[in-house]
Amino acid sequence: MIYYNLEWLLDRDENIFVAGDLLWYPVEGNNKLRQAPDVMVVFGAKKGDRVSGAEHYRGSYMQWKEQGISPQVVFEILSPGNTLTEMNRKQVFYNRYGVEEYYVYDPDKNDLSGWLRGEHGLDIIETMTGWISPRLGIRFDLSEEQLQLFRIF
Repeated sequence: MIYYNLEWLLDRDENIFVAGDLLWYPVEGNNKLRQAPDVMVVFGAKKGDRVSGAEHYRGSYMQWKEQGISPQVVFEILSPGNTLTEMNRKQVFYNRYGVEEYYVYDPDKNDLSGWLRGEHGLDIIETMTGWISPRLGIRFDLSEEQLQLFRIF
């Protein structure tokens, strides 16, 4: 739902790429160094089309082919199979490779955590209810039984 809503919200700008479960390779020549965020948003990359043969088809996001632009916003949705070690590994990866905003949502607990890039890397966002994403221009609301996102501009 987050993917489809962000795709719809950002549809007018050809230079914003939104993807779900797409492998992201940040370093050329190292195919073991990768991550597949549940949702990622890349400002400055042309929209992709998942249809083979399309002009901007991407089978994966190879950062070096995208002017070196890393995804700026990443969402991870927890499932029962996620381990703490796995989620910590993802956070280290996203911090190391330039993600500006990182959000983890647990739908079973209706709990959202977020990090925003500061001077020394990703810093925790203390209060997520009412938080407005600087990049996306959306407000997060956890007051209902599930996460809701609202466009503010």
